[in-house]
Amino acid sequence: MRASSAISARDAVGRLPGIGPKRAAALTAEEIATVEDLLWTLPFRWEDRRAFSRVAELEPDAPEATLDLRVVRSRLIRTRRRGLTLFRAVLRDASGEIEALWWNQPYLARVLTEGRRLVAYGAATAPRTGSGLVLENPDYEILDDAEDARASIHTGRIVPVYRRAAGLGSRALRALMRRTFDLLDGDSLPEILPPALADGLPGTSRAAVLEAVHFPPEGAPFERVSDRRTPEVRALALEEMFVLQVALAGRRRTSAGVRPRPPIRVDREALARLEGSLPFRLTAAQRRVLDEIASDLGSERPMARLLQGDVGSGKTVVALLALVTATGGGRQGALMAPTEVLAEQHHRTITARLREAGLDLEATLLTGSLRGAERDRRLRALARGDARIAVGTHALFDGSVAFRDLALVVIDEQHRFGVAQRLALARKGAVPDVLVMTATPIPRTLAMTLYGDLDVSAIDEAPPGRPAIRTVVRAEEDRERVLEGLRRELEAGRQAFVVVPRVEEDDRAELRAVEAHAAELRRGLRGRRVGVLHGRMRPRDKDAAMTGFASGSIDVLVATTVVEVGIDVPNATVMIVEHAERFGLAQLHQLRGRVGRGSARSYCVLMVGSERAGRTARDRLSTLERSADGFEIAERDLALRGPGAVLGTRQHGLADARLLAVALREPGLVEAARSAACALDAAGIARVLRDVREGWRRRLALGRAG
Repeated sequence: MRASSAISARDAVGRLPGIGPKRAAALTAEEIATVEDLLWTLPFRWEDRRAFSRVAELEPDAPEATLDLRVVRSRLIRTRRRGLTLFRAVLRDASGEIEALWWNQPYLARVLTEGRRLVAYGAATAPRTGSGLVLENPDYEILDDAEDARASIHTGRIVPVYRRAAGLGSRALRALMRRTFDLLDGDSLPEILPPALADGLPGTSRAAVLEAVHFPPEGAPFERVSDRRTPEVRALALEEMFVLQVALAGRRRTSAGVRPRPPIRVDREALARLEGSLPFRLTAAQRRVLDEIASDLGSERPMARLLQGDVGSGKTVVALLALVTATGGGRQGALMAPTEVLAEQHHRTITARLREAGLDLEATLLTGSLRGAERDRRLRALARGDARIAVGTHALFDGSVAFRDLALVVIDEQHRFGVAQRLALARKGAVPDVLVMTATPIPRTLAMTLYGDLDVSAIDEAPPGRPAIRTVVRAEEDRERVLEGLRRELEAGRQAFVVVPRVEEDDRAELRAVEAHAAELRRGLRGRRVGVLHGRMRPRDKDAAMTGFASGSIDVLVATTVVEVGIDVPNATVMIVEHAERFGLAQLHQLRGRVGRGSARSYCVLMVGSERAGRTARDRLSTLERSADGFEIAERDLALRGPGAVLGTRQHGLADARLLAVALREPGLVEAARSAACALDAAGIARVLRDVREGWRRRLALGRAG
C-alpha cells in the first residue's frame, strides 16, 4: 500500500521525510540528487537473516545469527575516556540469556528498555573477561509483541547492505530506502526498454523491479540474490546497457552530423625533423597507426579514435607525432594524463624531443598544484596561441582554461577518466579531434560496451630488441633471496623499482608503506641510494625523485602506483611489488612494464605479503609468470575481479559496476542492447534520453549526446 502523499522519482532527494537541507546537500555532493538517484544506489551485498536461532544454540565465533529476544535489563556506562560510552543489555529468549554491547550509542538507553522486544542479528563471541557469550554491536529492530519478526526491515529477511553515503550508514540507508519505496509514485518511473528487449524479463513495473533488487521477496533463493543472478538484477543490467548504447549511438549520430571542418594542414617538414631526431626507428605498427590518425586529421569528419597498445609498445611517441601534426597552421593540441607524475614526465619528454628536433613549438604544463602568477602566465599563453601544446591533468578542463584554436585532444590512460571528462576537454575547441590511449588491453565485449563511439587502432608490435621480463612469485620467507638478487643487479650498475600499496602504515593491515619500506631497504642495502615517490609529495620533490632516478643518482625508487604508467628508465631492470595479492593482474602487468625497456634482461618479483593470501592468490598471480600477453591478462583479470575493479568503479558511467559485470556475463545481452540502440532513429534516441535519470545525464552528458 503506497502512501497518499506520493513522491515522484524526479523529485529532489530533499523532499523525502527526514532529509533536511544539510543532508540533501551532502547526498547531492555524492551524486544522489534525486529520488531516482537514491533508488539506483544499489546494495553492494545482501545478508540472509531469515533463519532464527536460539540463544542456547549459539557458539563463539560462529557465523552471524538472527534472534528473537526481550530486554531483561540494561544500563548506559560512561567511560573515563571523554565521548566514549558503552550500552550494555542482557537479552533473553526461552532458551537462555546473552549480553549485548553497543559502543557510542547512548540513545539506546531510551530505546532498549526493560521488557522491550527486539530482533537482533550478530555474531556471538567469548568476552575478554568472565564467562558466557556476548553480541557486540548487533544490528537490531524493535518489534511490538504481536508483530511478525519476519516482517522486519533489518532482520528476519534477506537484508540489503549499503556502502556509507553522506554520513548515512547501511542501517540508516536501509530505512531511508524502505521509506522511499513506500512513498514512491511508481508511475513516475517511465519504462525505458523497448518491447523487444523487455521480452522474457519480469513483467512488472520498473519500480517493482528496483524494489525487488533492494528488498528481495520472501522465498527468493539467497544464492541467486547474492550472486546477482535474479531476473530483476538482469533487467536492471539490460536497462543500463541499453541506455549506454543509446548514448553512444547518439554520439555517433551527432558526430556524423557535425558540420564539416577544414582538414588539418600537416607540416610534413616538422614531422620529418621530429622523426629524424628520434633515437630509434618506428615500428610497422606505429607507422600504420600514424597513417590512420593522419587520415582522420586530413578528413572533414572529426576524429574519435581509441589507441590500444601494450606497455612499452610506443604509444607516447605516436601521440607526440600526432600533436605536432595537429599544430600545423598555428593550431593547438592538448595531452591529458591521469596523474601529475605522468603529466610532468610527458611534458619533459615532449619538450626535450621538440628541442632536439629544433622545432619552435612551446609545450606548457598545467596541473592542479600550479598556482599564482605562473599559472596565469601559462593560461594567457594558451589563450593567445603562443603555447601550441598543452600537457596536464584534469586541470586542463577547468573552466578557466581557454585555447585559441584547439585542434586535437589526446587522453592518456583513458580507463582512468570518465566519459564526461573526455567530453568536457573536447568542448574546449570548436570541433577538435579526439585520440584516447590506453595501455590496459580491453576485451572486445568491454570495448564495444564502453567505447562504441570510437574507431579503434592497435599497436600490436613491440619495439625490436626488448628482452623478455622474467616474472616470479615469492613469499615472505624468500625475502633474503630476493634481496640478494637485487644486490647483484645493483652491483652490475642497474636500478630497481619497489612498489608498495600504501603511503603510510596502517595498523589494520600489514601493508608495507613507502617511507617505512625505504628505511628498511637502506639498512639492507648499505651504501645504496634509495629514493621515494608518492602522490602526496610536493611537485618539486616528486620532480627531484624522478629526475634523480632517471639520471642514475638514485639506485632504488620506492613508490606507490604513481609509477604504474609513464616512468621510463631503460637502466631499471628490477620491479619488486610488495603485497602483490592486493593488486589486479592488469595493474601488475602495467607495473611490470616499467622495466625491460632497455637491452638488459629484466625481472619482476611479486611478493605475496601474508599467509592469508594463500594458494588462491598464488594461482592468480601465476598468470603473470606464464604470460606476457596483455590481452590474455586483461581477460583473466576481468573474469576474476569484474569490470569495476579493472577499470574503476564509476568511470564508465554506469550506476553500479556490478551491473556491468552482470551484463558481461552474457555477451548476447550486450549485443542485443547495442542492436536495439542502433535501430533507433533520432526521435527514438531523443525519447529514450529524455526519460533517463539525472544521474546518467550528469555522468555521460547525455543532453549533448542526442
